[in-house]
Amino acid sequence: MAVKSYLDLKTMDLKGQRVFLRLDLNVPLKDGKVLDENRIKAALPTLRFLTESGAKVVIASHLGRPKTAEDFKKLSLEPVAECLNKEGFEVLLMDSPDSEAPLELLKSLTGSQVILLENLRFTDGETKNSQVLAAKWARYTDIYVNDAFGACHRAHASIHAIAQLVPRRCFGFLIEKEMKALKTIKDNPARPFYILTGGSKVSDKIPLLETFADKMDGVIIGGAMAYTFLKADGIPVGRSKIEQDFVSKAGSFLNRMRTNGRQVLLPIDHILVDDFGSDDFTVSDGSAIPEGKMALDIGPKTQKLYAEALKEARSVFWNGPMGVYERAPFAAGSIAMARAMAETEAFTVIGGGDSAAAAIDSGFADKIDHISTGGGASLEFIQGSQLPGLEVLQVRKPEEVEEDEL
Repeated sequence: MAVKSYLDLKTMDLKGQRVFLRLDLNVPLKDGKVLDENRIKAALPTLRFLTESGAKVVIASHLGRPKTAEDFKKLSLEPVAECLNKEGFEVLLMDSPDSEAPLELLKSLTGSQVILLENLRFTDGETKNSQVLAAKWARYTDIYVNDAFGACHRAHASIHAIAQLVPRRCFGFLIEKEMKALKTIKDNPARPFYILTGGSKVSDKIPLLETFADKMDGVIIGGAMAYTFLKADGIPVGRSKIEQDFVSKAGSFLNRMRTNGRQVLLPIDHILVDDFGSDDFTVSDGSAIPEGKMALDIGPKTQKLYAEALKEARSVFWNGPMGVYERAPFAAGSIAMARAMAETEAFTVIGGGDSAAAAIDSGFADKIDHISTGGGASLEFIQGSQLPGLEVLQVRKPEEVEEDEL
């Protein structure tokens, strides 16, 4: 019986082949300019390999969540095309994602010329996993390459439906890198292994924490989610944001960890304000948050405590900032954790999203072993969930057989 496996992009004959390349170019924009080019730069190795190998490339990506006519004006991929032009490509931007133009244009494409479809979410067929839309793309596709890890947990037309229609399909170099790093965390992290987690919601992170409760040596908790855990421990949290419905679940998790001898670190001091919109802050004396105050970041003693714990680790996975990092007065905790991740000798992985942005903004990103480009996708992957975008890339290889058939 044939088994399923992934084809290897590096071994494919690409010369003259029409390649549909799904990328994640969902970059932040302001006034028609790209604010952060990291996702574009992360896509370049695969794109360059394809064009230098003689492939004729059609690039596809989503950008934001356009709903109104104004959104359609603001969320064009034209600024992304300009960035790719600066990287040495000659980009032909299509006026719509379901344009028929590539069918003819591909015939005359040469050298560094590439076609870029307009924002995939300009058609509702993308998020509906439309077979009709996918069939349009498949008409001019010989090989399908997915290098958009951040979208692999979505069963969308450019991720799932088209891959079902193209026999020669594989992932690019970015997904290959993502899978290698995340599989290490999921399957074989060097011990001691710590999870550093933050962000606003316990509800978003409790599946991750429960998955790894018996696999990790300790958990370090910051961000607004820490106040729900403190509440579960009977510590006053003032007016800080909590998820009341998850206090009991947070308490059960803490009890499970402590009963099994796993380390749990919660904030021992906080950056406090009177109102969320205020930038005037004080530092608490301890873990208790006074009545009428709210915490927006971990304090200096907590920063030191957490950094010391990370020095002892051999593997660390970080997902979620320590505070309201996008506001300068409350970014210190996240910056301190980025520095601690950079300085530890552990294998360090950041699971995308806001924690990745915080690490990049901190200036320590180049000292982290791997920063994922997919927040939700990275969490689902290490929890063992099947990602539609990866599952559909597997093909049957008749030359391979199961061991028990030999």
